[in-house]
Amino acid sequence: MTRDSPSMAPAGGAMVAVRRGSVKSAVVILVLTQLMLVVDTSIVNVALPAIGRELGFSSAGLSWVVTAYVLAFGGLILVSGKVGTMIGPRRALVLGVSIFVVASIGGGLATSPGVLVAARALQGAGAALAAPSVLVLLMGITAPGPQRSRAMAMFVLAVGAGAAVGLLLGGVLTQTLGWEWVMFVNAPIGFVVLLGAMRNLPEMERRRTSLDVGGAAASILVMVALVFGFTSAADRGWSSPLVLGAFAVAVASLVMLVVCERRHPHPVMPLAFFASLRSAGPLLSMLAIPAGQVGFLFFTTLLTQRVLGFTPIQTGAALVPFTLGLIATNQLTPRLLPRLGERVIGVAGLSGLVLGIAWMALVAADAVQDISFVTVLLPSVLLGAGAGATFAPVTAVILHQAPVEHIGAAASLNQGLQQLGGGMGLAVLTSVLAATGGLDHGLSATLLATAAFPLAGLILFGVGARRIPAPEVVPA
Repeated sequence: MTRDSPSMAPAGGAMVAVRRGSVKSAVVILVLTQLMLVVDTSIVNVALPAIGRELGFSSAGLSWVVTAYVLAFGGLILVSGKVGTMIGPRRALVLGVSIFVVASIGGGLATSPGVLVAARALQGAGAALAAPSVLVLLMGITAPGPQRSRAMAMFVLAVGAGAAVGLLLGGVLTQTLGWEWVMFVNAPIGFVVLLGAMRNLPEMERRRTSLDVGGAAASILVMVALVFGFTSAADRGWSSPLVLGAFAVAVASLVMLVVCERRHPHPVMPLAFFASLRSAGPLLSMLAIPAGQVGFLFFTTLLTQRVLGFTPIQTGAALVPFTLGLIATNQLTPRLLPRLGERVIGVAGLSGLVLGIAWMALVAADAVQDISFVTVLLPSVLLGAGAGATFAPVTAVILHQAPVEHIGAAASLNQGLQQLGGGMGLAVLTSVLAATGGLDHGLSATLLATAAFPLAGLILFGVGARRIPAPEVVPA
């Protein structure tokens, strides 16, 4: 199949026709959507001090600018995947991005803490509705083999580089135009996405199915309670009644979720995904992998600003080596996947993440005060290279191993676990940093703890990943 030929590409068994010449444009629109959603998870971080000063946030209340987005995104992601299956992924993406853009404009116009937190929660809800459809449509408009590998490489680039782009862009916008523009910037990008989606994205077949109300409610409670519990633990301590109560709600909701999913014919989270370690391994690895990457980016931000005295813009620039390493392997991965397979590439990428973070821990162990841009260069490049070779094969295995009728649920769970893993891991690692002596004395130990997450992901993926068979050659 050539780039300009009509595509009848299987997406977990579904066949989607894409008109001549639009495959490349459709992929670009989907990748731009994913980049916008990922960037928004980090772009606000650099602007938090300015937001706190101008809107009058308390120190504790300021964290909700970040937490509100994560709670809504993580809590609604499974339900939104089911909704996308029912109304069609293209419609779900357009509706989700529309909500996201409106919320972004409202957030930029906010004059009080409550309005901004509400806008961030609405942004998270829109992102949760749009995100699963990105993967479903990407799989639906591309053919297995080189075309899909290239598209997945672009998707991975958006996921991996989004956090670094957000930090750099957030610093530039905050220092030049004001904190409001970390919200307003989503409007023009969102309008481009909406116009491109309506012109270039096909609609996949909708599945007539009943909504699993009990499972939907239970999944929301599980995700929200876990994110809230881990986030609060970093500030209040693990023995706080509020934290323990959140975890108790999460456990009770998980039991209710299992009971509901056993009985419902169309569950929002099919238990078949977790029938064995082989089937659950790649999914669970997506819970661990983002924790290591988010932890590295977070502690690198603290290191550069508080120890090296970098400005927000310089902090973003310090992450350029990470991004360059990611781009390099991201370009190589589509060429290597058909030859070596998803398991080999994924294991190599995860090994790079583990070794890069461990290397950074050794650098920090020498003397935090002696750390410079040069000393973090090589570990950052290795980390980026590992990230660029990780997400594409892991995501491909997750979606390929999912049954046809559960492809939307697999895409939702994949994105939901990334959000949950990042927030959960960061909360744990922040507690480790506080317990080991803070930034001046505990950074090395915290980075070693950070490396444990991709190591767990390496083990889980290695156990569960199976090579994706080569596609059958079908005459054009």
